[in-house]
Amino acid sequence: EVQLVESGGGLVQAGGSLRLSCTASGFTFDDYAIGWFRQAGGKKREGVTCISSDGSAYYADSVKGRFTISSDNAKNKVYLQMNTLKPEDTAVYYCAAVVPARCPTYTLGHLDENYWGQGTQVTVSS
Repeated sequence: EVQLVESGGGLVQAGGSLRLSCTASGFTFDDYAIGWFRQAGGKKREGVTCISSDGSAYYADSVKGRFTISSDNAKNKVYLQMNTLKPEDTAVYYCAAVVPARCPTYTLGHLDENYWGQGTQVTVSS
């Protein structure tokens, strides 16, 4: 059974930090890129970041310099370190197994995933 399980969301004040984790199972981790997308209430999904199996990382302009994605391939885990959070970062965050060829353009709207998790809520108060 394919599973992607996110954790680490919560409520934080503007300027604070959170670290999200994604644990994958049920598929060959190295066959996919792993991305994070978010969806705020009433808005369309936004690709936040993506990391390829070779470690190349891509970020949306809105989070560049504040968010960092990393992976531990031995543990099938991906992390999203989010610093200097802003109220506009408030959303449900999902990790996803991304078609590798789409990873470089994932944050430009090419949200092409085969699997994704149940999401974790991030709320940033002003």
